[in-house]
Amino acid sequence: MNQITPPASVSVTGLFIGKAMHRWPGRAASAIGKSRTMETLALGPHGFEKDQQADLAVHGGADKALHHYAADHYASWAAEKPELVQKFVPGGFGENISATGFTEENLCIGDILTLGSATIQISQGRQPCWKLNAHMEDETMANRFQKTGLTGWYYRVLEPGHVATGDTLKLMERPCPAWPLSRAIAARFDPRLPIDVAAELAALPQLAANWREAFAKKSQRGFSENTDARLRGG
Repeated sequence: MNQITPPASVSVTGLFIGKAMHRWPGRAASAIGKSRTMETLALGPHGFEKDQQADLAVHGGADKALHHYAADHYASWAAEKPELVQKFVPGGFGENISATGFTEENLCIGDILTLGSATIQISQGRQPCWKLNAHMEDETMANRFQKTGLTGWYYRVLEPGHVATGDTLKLMERPCPAWPLSRAIAARFDPRLPIDVAAELAALPQLAANWREAFAKKSQRGFSENTDARLRGG
């Protein structure tokens, strides 16, 4: 497996927080619209103290305390969709953390990192939903996001602390080197994932519980997942 070696550490170039708001008539509230903050933020088990998630059934929680999106990817999005270039800026996808250097290719499920004075662990990739389409004002974005595998990822918080822009994000431990984020994310969205691979992921303790449950279902013969509601809304 050709896994790219990550830098030992990167600098946090942006922190983003937001409030849940009703933005689209007849549809659920969302906190995908984040704004940059230069404050030092308290980070606890469920994320930044001043950040919100609108629907805790599918967003937030201990395994999705923080969302990180690699700023490295925005240039390719701007090249693919130049009409949306003004939207492809750090924070544009609703992430909490923006940095350059760590990507889905060089980080793994279960990686443990220090962030400011906190300690965090990669728990899963992001599953885009219809709110991304509405936020970007493009009905194809969630599907495009998913197909590229450039979805960003979530952290759980192992040790609370404080975080500020300019702090160092440093890789400390790698318990699952066989599972780069790129491979795990591709597996999650693969409708023809081999049963043995799904079973392996379902048993991976570092993986978020909801992803382990999803892979357990994918390990059953004949299982078919319908993603229409998530990608299009309904």
